[in-house]
Amino acid sequence: MNLLHIDSSALGTRSVSRELSAAIVAAFADRHPDLHVISRDLAAAPLGDWSPGHTEDAVLEEFLAADVVVIGAPMYNFGIPSQLKAWIDRICVAGRTFRYDAGGPVGLAGGKRVVIASARGGRYAEGAAAAFDFQEPYLRKVFGFLGITDVEVIRAEGLALDEDHRAQALAAARDAVTALRLRAA
Repeated sequence: MNLLHIDSSALGTRSVSRELSAAIVAAFADRHPDLHVISRDLAAAPLGDWSPGHTEDAVLEEFLAADVVVIGAPMYNFGIPSQLKAWIDRICVAGRTFRYDAGGPVGLAGGKRVVIASARGGRYAEGAAAAFDFQEPYLRKVFGFLGITDVEVIRAEGLALDEDHRAQALAAARDAVTALRLRAA
């Protein structure tokens, strides 16, 4: 089984999304001894300009070869980090991961599983602040556009509210990683 591990947080070792995505990858590795992991740290090695070339081809090929994609996605200003958006722009390729027909867009990258490790300072999953969540709905829509319907989010939110909220959010997210169904797509 091939797993693509994407991290996008600029916080390095202080990143909750990195901690959670690493735990998800470790859980898959424990359960699947034949697991082949490719890791890409988008903050440490940004994708750069949009000129065609080897890097962009490699990014797309990594994505296409993956059975499971694990993404560390912090919420920055109600959305995703710009480096994660740049990666998404490299994998959304007409004729490779989607196409158009008379009925509209058709995803070509189905059969994969995506697990998103989300970290948020506030609480956006429900209530009045949910209207500001442009992170999780965007990620679900873009992967759906590519034909991927098996998308799961493990979320730690309210991290910046106070230490009690942070501790509870981290514990709940770690429990969700433990309960993660570790099957492939």
